[in-house]
Amino acid sequence: MKHDHSYGVYGFRFNEPERLPLLSLFAVGHQLETSPAYSWNGMERSDGPLLLFQYTTEGTGIFDTERESFRIGPGRGFLAEIPGNHRYYHPGGAVPWEFYFILFRPQLALPLWEDIKSKLGPAPAIDPGSIPIRLLRDIAREAHDGKITDPYIASSLLYQFLMELGRLAASGPHHTAEWPPAVRQSVSFIEAHYHSMIGQEQLAEQVGLSKFHLLRIFSKHVGVTPNEYLNRVRTRHAVELLRTTDRSIEAIAAELGYSSGSYFIKVFQKLTGQTPGAFRSGSGSLHYNRLFFD
Repeated sequence: MKHDHSYGVYGFRFNEPERLPLLSLFAVGHQLETSPAYSWNGMERSDGPLLLFQYTTEGTGIFDTERESFRIGPGRGFLAEIPGNHRYYHPGGAVPWEFYFILFRPQLALPLWEDIKSKLGPAPAIDPGSIPIRLLRDIAREAHDGKITDPYIASSLLYQFLMELGRLAASGPHHTAEWPPAVRQSVSFIEAHYHSMIGQEQLAEQVGLSKFHLLRIFSKHVGVTPNEYLNRVRTRHAVELLRTTDRSIEAIAAELGYSSGSYFIKVFQKLTGQTPGAFRSGSGSLHYNRLFFD
């Protein structure tokens, strides 16, 4: 691995106006620790409340919590609240522990932090080439170069890092290559037969699973139920039909596989925030070419 020797710890004490939604960056750093004297106890620190993300690039550190001890080797990080019942330290020996870290105040960031931690766990393995890790390196480099000069720059950089870490945490169920075959088959079947599907029983029979087992694994990996996914597929096609044809709402509903125009209107409005008629006329809203769903 190519080393960036811009080691250092950089602190920030900007006066963020309380009325503005600015995240508060406390410190960022790139360190190379060689001594077992490097040790932090989360219950003994006086600089909290803080949230800490630390990521190893070379060597190994130890992160102990109430329940578990983790070896934080290359490509692994940890998330910790300060104060908190944890300890992280150099384990001793001749091998240096090289890492990046970022510390920030929990105001505004805590809900996203808790969501990230619930999905990734306290000590996740993260690809060193991933966007959040690249951003972490960039923030440390910007600090080293003296380019983080006001609370707006600091907040913007921290927002980017947290949003990308959150996106990484949320992306797990959406990696289609990792879906079980039955889930991939179900998605393909919905995409091809959205106009003629009867319900989840038909889909479960098609892939050879019970309705309840399919519902469980589909929701886990795709993030929505089969019926919700079906309605999203139908809505995408509805947008195209409403934009490019003059067919009636009833005719479009029938073409999409809905039992009635009123049910189609209800589903479309729930997903888009407007009725099919309002969408077609463009009255009071943007005229979309396409809608995207996660």
